[in-house]
Amino acid sequence: MIRIVIADDHEVVRSGLRTILSTRADWEVVGEAADGKDALTAVLSTKPNIAILDYGLPTINGIELTRQIRARCPDTEVLMFTMRDDDSIVERALEAGARAYLLKSEASQFLLSAIESLAQHKPFFTGHSSERLLNAFLNPGRGRDKPLLSPRERLVVQLIAEGRTNKEMSDILNVSIKTVEAQRSAAMKKLNLTTTAAVVRYAIKEKLIDL
Repeated sequence: MIRIVIADDHEVVRSGLRTILSTRADWEVVGEAADGKDALTAVLSTKPNIAILDYGLPTINGIELTRQIRARCPDTEVLMFTMRDDDSIVERALEAGARAYLLKSEASQFLLSAIESLAQHKPFFTGHSSERLLNAFLNPGRGRDKPLLSPRERLVVQLIAEGRTNKEMSDILNVSIKTVEAQRSAAMKKLNLTTTAAVVRYAIKEKLIDL
């Protein structure tokens, strides 16, 4: 039995995935979540074979969630599932530990094949994504600068842009409010930003949040 967790903030997407996955009697959806925090809880509690993660999840986005899943539940393979056709997101997803990348528009055509590959711990990419990955491999670092923010600071910026208070961020990140304040200050200093509105604009530009 292949056990699967689905994480997407849109019920219609989760329902569509369940419909496709239900065509296989030996596959079971053992957990669902609408945000990254609940998704991590679902993965850690059910230890699925595969986690299907939306990139633009609230509270913890798909990249950081992938990183945490791979660190804390290494037997779970991750399929990044997104509307974003973006080279930088593909590369960041792979760096975080995802072994498959699929656009939502490709689900009906490729989802079953992607799950089958991941169940055997084999990577899966469509022809379009494979071409982009090859280009990135042949041109390492082209047009890319060293990340300005650490993964935790990027997550803090995402949460600020979502309108979370320091107390809410403290609960989500499981750290003290003082630590949140320090990470918030460090991130804003690195980015040379002084207002929440500026942080929101940065998060939108860097695709840390979905509008």
